[in-house]
Amino acid sequence: MGRGRAAGVLLVLAGLTAVVAVPTWFTTTGTTALQGTVTVDVSGSQVAPAILAAAVAILAAVAAVGLVGRAGRWVVAVVVVACGVLVAATTLGVLADPVAAVTPVVAAQTGVGALAGPVETSVWPWLAVGAGVLDVVAGVWFVLASREWSGPSQRHEAARSGTAPTATVRDEKLDEKPDERSDWDALSRGDDPS
Repeated sequence: MGRGRAAGVLLVLAGLTAVVAVPTWFTTTGTTALQGTVTVDVSGSQVAPAILAAAVAILAAVAAVGLVGRAGRWVVAVVVVACGVLVAATTLGVLADPVAAVTPVVAAQTGVGALAGPVETSVWPWLAVGAGVLDVVAGVWFVLASREWSGPSQRHEAARSGTAPTATVRDEKLDEKPDERSDWDALSRGDDPS
């Protein structure tokens, strides 16, 4: 699998990781002085903001896929695996004690730091755990898939010492009438077409 497809897979995972944090994870009730008992919906990003941070880190890894060499691929894989572990561990921590997780959110919305009813859990936290596991699997897969890739593009690298650029392409172009495309090509090679 090429770099483009690998980047596409990681991009989808970054989106999936972010999406699972947006919906309502928990629903409970609280009391207010003016409205009495109110229903409070708590999203994943409110109780586990690290999930969105992990999604952003995976997105940064997507950008790095096309630029890194052999050692950099390991860094990308470690970042993706670490993000997956962070997502799963954070979510499991919230699921272990949902009352403690939602109480600050209820207090911020109602002004009262106590819940008026039980906490109901939706399916989204469990999907977030699944997304974290998928991130870990994708990090391992990335290492295996990237073994056959060549190094990063040398197009924008400086010429190595001891090697002079060949003049054959330039000599062949002298016989041709210059146009816009050849001028741009010359600029890309580092030549001044004027």
